[in-house]
Amino acid sequence: MTSEITIIPQVQLGQDGPLIGAQGLGCMGMSEFYGPTDEIESRATLECALELGVTMFDSADMYGVGANEEFLAPFIAANRDKVVIATKFGYTRTPENPNDWSIDNRPEFIRAAVDRSLKRLGVDVIDLYYMHRRIDAVPLEDSIGAMADLVETGKVKWLGLSAVSAAELRAAHVIHPIAALQSEWSIFTRDIETDVLPTAAELGVTIVPYSPLGRGMLTGQAFAGALAGDDARQNFPRFSAENREANMRLVAKIEEIAAGKDTTPAQLALAWLYAQSGTLNAKTVPIPGTRKRNRLVENVAAASISLSTEEMAMLEPLAAAVQGVAV
Repeated sequence: MTSEITIIPQVQLGQDGPLIGAQGLGCMGMSEFYGPTDEIESRATLECALELGVTMFDSADMYGVGANEEFLAPFIAANRDKVVIATKFGYTRTPENPNDWSIDNRPEFIRAAVDRSLKRLGVDVIDLYYMHRRIDAVPLEDSIGAMADLVETGKVKWLGLSAVSAAELRAAHVIHPIAALQSEWSIFTRDIETDVLPTAAELGVTIVPYSPLGRGMLTGQAFAGALAGDDARQNFPRFSAENREANMRLVAKIEEIAAGKDTTPAQLALAWLYAQSGTLNAKTVPIPGTRKRNRLVENVAAASISLSTEEMAMLEPLAAAVQGVAV
């Protein structure tokens, strides 16, 4: 397995942002959704990430219903000049109503949400602030305008969007420069390659792929066991009983190629993402989520793994064969 400790290369955030590590860290699972958490190991993972050149740490106000931002606060305070903190607004979940998955893009909601996130994170300014999801009920001009006001008032440095169309990205970029677009992208999920990714590349927007390891599925057959009772993936179509077996057969093909390269399936999946980004001329900073140091070291090593034309060709048809929609 390729797991030597390597300092990863850097990529510019947007057109005028800082240089950041070419791999970020998704922090969601440190607080919620993917089974039991481990605060001590998660904190050690944050420190290890920084040592390896990971500088962008991704959160959202709805992860743990605010708890994830609070969890990151001590780490950010100790390393403020070394990290780029990214968080998101949009979902209306509260501790009182954790099952409320409504979305609010109204300017007044945005203004209140950013103040809550600033307080929980313990910072004066958020480096990268995303609209987590968009709804048509609020004009894009209103929500992006409100986000632009946050930059003007110094509460936010750069703006991001998540899971929007190419047309929405282009329209938003006219209102205010968008530094990053967070969308699901992996060997198994390639929808953005048709329109969204070319638009981002044209505009100089950095692509931040979330779930680059297919929510863990692309880590290999070891993942085929039962999920914990509180693991949200039990409700995702690709993990359903009728789809999971077929999808794990596709994962077996990834494992076969990985074994031939003395890499892990996760490393191969991330290496594919870097190679595909180069082919499509996209600035890319994937954010695989983990709360374990050994997984982090494994993932970071993928930034230095190259795939051949033949290996890319073998991986090409997998997305079309995946059973179940991405969530």
